[in-house]
Amino acid sequence: MRADCPALELLCVFAVLVSGSRGARVVSGQTVCEGGPEQPCYKIAYFRDMASRVAFGEALRACEVDGGSLLSVESAAEQKHIESLLQKLSGSSTGSVPGTGPSIADGDFWIGLTRTDSDSPQEHGSFTSCPDLYRWTDGSVSQFRNWYYDEPSCGGEACVVMYHQPTALHGLGGAYLYQWNDDRCNMKHNFICKYEPESHLVKAHGDRPGGRDAGLPDLSTEHEEENKTPAVNEDERFHVMVAGPSSMLLIYVIIPTIPLLLLILVASGTCCFQMLSKRRSTPESLCS
Repeated sequence: MRADCPALELLCVFAVLVSGSRGARVVSGQTVCEGGPEQPCYKIAYFRDMASRVAFGEALRACEVDGGSLLSVESAAEQKHIESLLQKLSGSSTGSVPGTGPSIADGDFWIGLTRTDSDSPQEHGSFTSCPDLYRWTDGSVSQFRNWYYDEPSCGGEACVVMYHQPTALHGLGGAYLYQWNDDRCNMKHNFICKYEPESHLVKAHGDRPGGRDAGLPDLSTEHEEENKTPAVNEDERFHVMVAGPSSMLLIYVIIPTIPLLLLILVASGTCCFQMLSKRRSTPESLCS
């Protein structure tokens, strides 16, 4: 089941409630808010099982469904902060002790930077360099980039990962760790979500005191009702957002064949009508 539906496991990771979210220990699937209410919050989705990692589009949708967006890194300070969170990341399944080495295995992280094909040089009538074609999916206009020295390579690679291979040796351009690399969008990686600052959420939902959750509607009654519903409802809600194999079959196979089926029915009806007409005209010709 995990190999066939990696996004379902992804939702399970997001459903984990971790206490002490402002401590020094960072856990996969935990929302981390540091630096005060004016700073954004983050959630690192790390999958030790490589079969559970997701493509760029799945990561993008998962962050949006969770109320955030795929990570945009808007400054060198924010880049350093993300690096610090990754260094402190310690998933419950790793069994590692902080300070004794890499706490998680190798595995890159999707960030919300992608190449926009609409910004092709032909449309602007001038040559546009490859790095200038990349845009943040959350609408950020920040021009901060942390590419590795020979990236991006463009071509068929239009989505961007933050390189995370702690066990890899340094390349020709130096340390590769935490630098950015463009990759094919269908590759499977971990990812990082980013959320609006707490102060923004409080203002959006009323100036109420308290932390991040204080600015949100009271969902306690709703959660109680959800707990009473069968577990299958969670799967149904998920499949509404992400088309499965049956949906793709309906869209690409069954629907396009409807005009052909109608044509066959019309042709069959015409042939039957002509055959009946011939049978009726035969006795009349004999009598004459």
